[in-house]
Amino acid sequence: MPITLLIILAATCIVSFMAFNNRRLIDDLILWPPAIERKKEYYRLVTYGLIHADGMHLLFNMLTLYFFGRVMEPFFGETLGTFGFGLFYLGGLIISILPTYLKNRRNNNYYSLGASGAVSAVLFGYVLLSPWSRILVWFVPVPAIIYAVLYVGYSIYMDQRGQGNINHSAHLWGAAYGVIFTVLAYPPVLANFLRALSQPGL
Repeated sequence: MPITLLIILAATCIVSFMAFNNRRLIDDLILWPPAIERKKEYYRLVTYGLIHADGMHLLFNMLTLYFFGRVMEPFFGETLGTFGFGLFYLGGLIISILPTYLKNRRNNNYYSLGASGAVSAVLFGYVLLSPWSRILVWFVPVPAIIYAVLYVGYSIYMDQRGQGNINHSAHLWGAAYGVIFTVLAYPPVLANFLRALSQPGL
């Protein structure tokens, strides 16, 4: 039973639901760079991932986290111990948002929320383990590695356009962190990944 995963899912869902109708709670938890820069409220580098913009935002992130976290928690449990997956996820929240924070640390009008960066880390860690497994994208089965390439390309394109309210930079940094952390945690995973890429039928 993926205990750490279930705790993360429960905590995120509970806090997100509480925040949907509580503006003060959102203001206390959201990533607002000036609050970190001026007031040293470093906890916001983690708590922003406990709140979401709406129910669909929350549902998409939590479903993705659940399906791929079920594989990644046992993996990190074997390689890093009991708290391996929790450490990985926490690092994903922080590392994925750091470039955004540094870029906007004096921007009074910038806010960010949602666990997408850490969820991207989990997803891309999974891609390393099983690149040819099928991921359902709008109910269409797509190989994980193909989805990863499309995901990165789309995120880079949208990040350069700079439009919309989605933090595509956090998606990219989360994905990069997920790959690097997974390889450092268990170096043979890279050779296994490259071997699997050459054998798509297996």
